[in-house]
Amino acid sequence: MSAATVPGRLPADLSAVLALLTGAGLAAGLGLLGELRPGWFALTVFTAGCAALGGWSRPVAAPLIGLAVWLFHNGFAEHRHAELGWSRPAVEAGHLALLTGAALLAALVGGVSARWRATGRAAGRTTG
Repeated sequence: MSAATVPGRLPADLSAVLALLTGAGLAAGLGLLGELRPGWFALTVFTAGCAALGGWSRPVAAPLIGLAVWLFHNGFAEHRHAELGWSRPAVEAGHLALLTGAALLAALVGGVSARWRATGRAAGRTTG
């Protein structure tokens, strides 16, 4: 079974669109809670959003998910007022790597479990 035929995996283009919507929703939610500011809490929430979306996506979509969510984290939590900034390259690159890594790890784990479920069901039907 090829990676393209694994059921339940979102294509990369749809994952990118959903990542933009996820980033916007998380920024709005953090704004309502009064937590839309630089720090560990906002970064953790955005990272969890990347991981949640990555779990439904193909691994090839992880860079798109990470970049899309980073745009909202950088523009609304780190620098506020929808201004993108690259204040400290190592820190910003680390945030981007963290968000992308969370999406990639979740996509790899989700892909393995989806493939395992698909082959387990197929094997169960042929033997039972």
